[in-house]
Amino acid sequence: MDSVAAAARRVLLAARPIDKVMTARAVARAWAQGSLAHRFDAAMPDRPARPAAPALLPPTAMPRRGKVGSQRSRIAMLHALAHIEFNAIDLAFDLLGRFGAGFPRAFVDDWMRVGAEEAIHFAMVDRRLRQLGTGYGDLPAHDGLWEAAEATVDDPLARLAIVPMVLEARGLDVTPAIRERLQAAGDSRSSAILGRILADEIGHVAAGVRWFRHGCAAQRFEPAIHWKKLVEARFRGPIKPPFNDSARGEAGLTPDFYKEVAERNGAKHNALVAAGGHL
Repeated sequence: MDSVAAAARRVLLAARPIDKVMTARAVARAWAQGSLAHRFDAAMPDRPARPAAPALLPPTAMPRRGKVGSQRSRIAMLHALAHIEFNAIDLAFDLLGRFGAGFPRAFVDDWMRVGAEEAIHFAMVDRRLRQLGTGYGDLPAHDGLWEAAEATVDDPLARLAIVPMVLEARGLDVTPAIRERLQAAGDSRSSAILGRILADEIGHVAAGVRWFRHGCAAQRFEPAIHWKKLVEARFRGPIKPPFNDSARGEAGLTPDFYKEVAERNGAKHNALVAAGGHL
């Protein structure tokens, strides 16, 4: 019987978007049907396979998207979202394949579900791009999401702290306003897709919080304190408002995790501005 790790590795090594989506969904289905052994006998690759396009640029070199009202800017926003979801497939399967041996079977249950949902999200956004006359790969993208995976390759708690509890949680913060702008621009189809993604992402953040707390309990760490320590050591970006406290709370990510870090970031920014510096 094929193992969980070998199946996760197949997802990571699928380069073409259609292959990655189909492999992710097939692997999650095989796990749900009991066709994969709970074994971790295959190494995850250092980097997942990637298609020839899109071109990957440093985040600072990405062109500005402009206002959501124009079709060009909406396409750019949707393309950026497709890239996030494409990376999220790999992040879910790398997490379960790399770290699953240290957790109960339910950990694999959760991240198989997350990986399959990320594949659906990517397919939905890519289909919408094609309805607008373009597709994933037609615009440049950045590699910042996989950099977060590389920065946490040695520690499952660091991975959980940063990927679902920082990066995906940020999606909970910004998505409602983007949905409203899309709706105001008359793009109800794109707005509905973001609504589906937002509902699922609450569950993804919740899985991250649940397993972060589980890992902290096993090592007798206080979760909020350890989260702050990991984020300050491993995450280069800011934690800043506005926060969707309602959606975060629904996912179990309470303000005692992130408010203090955000306040410290704000104080640091203000001090630098007052001194004539910059971040």
